[in-house]
Amino acid sequence: MSPFTPIRVLIADDHSIVRQGLATIIDRDPEMTVIAQAEDGQQAIALFREYQPDVTLMDLRMPQVGGVEAIAAICAEFKQAQIMVLTTYDSDEDIYRGLQAGAQGYLLKDAKPNELLNAIRTIHSGQKYVPPDVGAKLVQRMSNPELSERELEVLRSMAQGMSNQEIGATLSIGESTVKSHVNRILSKLGVNDRTQAVIVSVKRGIVSL
Repeated sequence: MSPFTPIRVLIADDHSIVRQGLATIIDRDPEMTVIAQAEDGQQAIALFREYQPDVTLMDLRMPQVGGVEAIAAICAEFKQAQIMVLTTYDSDEDIYRGLQAGAQGYLLKDAKPNELLNAIRTIHSGQKYVPPDVGAKLVQRMSNPELSERELEVLRSMAQGMSNQEIGATLSIGESTVKSHVNRILSKLGVNDRTQAVIVSVKRGIVSL
């Protein structure tokens, strides 16, 4: 690559020390330059529109607008956007949602600097970058049955410790309907009771406590 055409990188992360650390690593490479930094998803969308970077590093869990929503919004407007999820979370639901939204890669923040730079180059070249361990979790996630939006609502309520009666009142549905949803959730998650369902869903990143 010509030294006069460095890869232009946008960093989106709500922790300033993380952004600064990433920027330092990237700017040390003569073939790359950080052109902008965003502290939340909403700002990431605005800065992408302004600078249209070559590669965007996107954290998933940020205030205002989350990373998945920001990725989806950017990719809907800019079909050629090249985005890599860079996060501390490796739950299979986070991986699935990030890539499904349009990201081309997924890298954990504990990766070595050389791996980060290599991932940026890979995505900039038009290829996908998914480490083997992340890929294995993605395959596992894709083999699991999808939960419907209503089932997700019920599952989130279960995670808050609500009874079937309380869930029914909250969602304005009958208690028998709630029981049906719970049974389908247990079946799809491959568990035997509500407690296991919550534990598995938190571990996979489907819900958070």
